[in-house]
Amino acid sequence: MKLKVYRGTGLLSESTLLDLPTGLVSFLMDLHEPRTPAIAVASGPFIYVYKNLRPYFKFTLPSLEVNPLEQDVWSQAKEDMIDPMTLKEMLEGLRDKAEIPLSVRSLRFLMLEPQEMENFVFLHKEQPIRRQTVITCIGTLKKNMADEDAVSCLVIGTENGDVYILDPEAFTILYKMSLPSTPTLMDVTGQFDVEFRITVACRNGYIYILRRDSPKPKYCIELSSHPVALVRMGKNVVIGCTHETLHGYTQKGKKLWTAYLPAPVTTMALMDLPTRGFQAVLVGLANCEVHMYRDKNLVSTIKTPDVVTSICFGRYGREDGTLIMTTKGGGLIVKILKRMAVFDDRDSAPGPPIAQSIRLNVPKKTKLYVDQTLRERENAVGYRLSIFQQNKFYMLQIIYTTSQKLGIRFFNRSLICSPKLYLSTKECCKNRNIVKY
Repeated sequence: MKLKVYRGTGLLSESTLLDLPTGLVSFLMDLHEPRTPAIAVASGPFIYVYKNLRPYFKFTLPSLEVNPLEQDVWSQAKEDMIDPMTLKEMLEGLRDKAEIPLSVRSLRFLMLEPQEMENFVFLHKEQPIRRQTVITCIGTLKKNMADEDAVSCLVIGTENGDVYILDPEAFTILYKMSLPSTPTLMDVTGQFDVEFRITVACRNGYIYILRRDSPKPKYCIELSSHPVALVRMGKNVVIGCTHETLHGYTQKGKKLWTAYLPAPVTTMALMDLPTRGFQAVLVGLANCEVHMYRDKNLVSTIKTPDVVTSICFGRYGREDGTLIMTTKGGGLIVKILKRMAVFDDRDSAPGPPIAQSIRLNVPKKTKLYVDQTLRERENAVGYRLSIFQQNKFYMLQIIYTTSQKLGIRFFNRSLICSPKLYLSTKECCKNRNIVKY
């Protein structure tokens, strides 16, 4: 496992990592000149910070509370008051009933075969019990300014459902929030000192939105399938799910649209061109394609030689519109957007036209309309009878006019459905001397 840094398409430096990384971000730690960004690599319970391509700092997550009953059980094992089989039975009882989960040491002990337990207890009984969580996702949050080169805080999600915001200089915990489940994906916007929103996709299949004024989730989005990738575009959230679908939601959880994809989603990224006022979502698919969506409309398709596993769009060198992709086989693809490129809003995918999905501007219900509706509901029978009486005479007038034009001096009783209407026509016929049979 290595951290590789490229300049252009050539390898610049290479550093060895101690464990499998779960996330990597670049951020500015301070205001010192020159403004060189640092790199934070999340791995296990640690964050390794690299500055000037050299190891700079290691942050360790705080330890979690250990179950007191678990400590008592291991203390008895330390003093040889219980044998390994009794220790196993007591730990299994704690695992099923205790509110605080067991430590990694106890969980490993429960997985051993009976002949391996005694040796494991002898090796670990003298060591203190610690319960340590691990990092599952990482992001950055601007501290007090929205500038591109502003100082940023680190935002990390942990296995036990906590979200921490770290100070960029002292690496202390500035803020802590809790989630009902383990976070897997994260998108952060705003500034820590002003207002921020953290959109988090969790392992239980829900999307939670955290805000500064609340340590608990403010809004919740329930999905039909588990999320694979998450991108925030303006005030909306675009989510790629396992059932080959792409969903658009508002930041309050209201569903806007759904797009169906030809293959499973592997990765997603935001494509932002502020000079042109253009924003889109890049979606990497398992069929060796990258689709560009603007809302639910497919704008463009990029073919790749291998399945794309990660995407990043932004400034690279002198080019503002550079698309960098890594593939499943370990390849690196760099594409530069043409400066004269034109994006058509027309949906290139087959299906109904775009106008069909545009919502009509239906006016709001006025007080007069609501009052009239209530009046009709309360006097439904009277309204129906009055309408029926009006329609009865209209029907007679139509029948008589038609018969006069055709030169017919009679009409059939079958034309009249209601007995009351038939009696009325008899009286009308006497006055107009119409022959009937």
